[in-house]
Amino acid sequence: MDAAAHNRAAWDHEVATGNRWTVPVGAKAIARARRGDWNVVLTPRRPVPRAWFGELTGTEVLCLASGGGQQGPILAAAGARVTVLDNSPAQLAQDRKVAAREDLHIETVLGDMADLSSFADATFGLIVHPCSNCFSEVVLPVWRECYRVLQRGGALLAGFANPLLFCFDREKERLGQLEIRYPVPYSDVTSLDAEERARFLEPDEPLCFGHSLEDQIGGQLDAGFVVTGLYEDYHEDGDITVPYFPGFLATRALKPA
Repeated sequence: MDAAAHNRAAWDHEVATGNRWTVPVGAKAIARARRGDWNVVLTPRRPVPRAWFGELTGTEVLCLASGGGQQGPILAAAGARVTVLDNSPAQLAQDRKVAAREDLHIETVLGDMADLSSFADATFGLIVHPCSNCFSEVVLPVWRECYRVLQRGGALLAGFANPLLFCFDREKERLGQLEIRYPVPYSDVTSLDAEERARFLEPDEPLCFGHSLEDQIGGQLDAGFVVTGLYEDYHEDGDITVPYFPGFLATRALKPA
């Protein structure tokens, strides 16, 4: 199964059906960002600390696997020089729509988060990577490529899923019960058989991958980053896991100067 091709079509479908992560920001949010009043998220709820960004004005920012007209336009309105890379043409179209509406300059690039070969070494001063590597079969190449395209002293702000989210029995979870079934790392491709995929996943649903924390955090360290910040966040309201554990994490990592 070609997970990247499947997820490209799946996220195009999510745009068509109005998934909350595909709905562009409004004009009021852009106006506030131009006045310096802005925030973005890497995880479902918790805004990224402003101190994590450093000086944005004139900074070359890569919004990685971050299409949908949300983070990119806000950061562009705040003064950054923004490039958005995403696997979904429809998601990138949302960023172009906001850019045209608000007279913002945003570059959009169709591509895979694990292959940034369209960018030269040390191109960006900041990478903003919201929780999206759960839609990539591999995560270690993502960190290596981020390190390569970042300038010395640049920062990588990344959100990612707690792999425990993917460990529960799907049938019992539907009944409001949490029972561990699947080991970490998890994959919709290999952890489920064909019958389970047909039963638990909609045909147009993105395929998900629950990467280990060793690969998520240790992978950044192995790529050369120094992790300087970390916080946790909970799933959206109504998710069965909310009373028990934070389903997401975010890190700030620097490429040493």
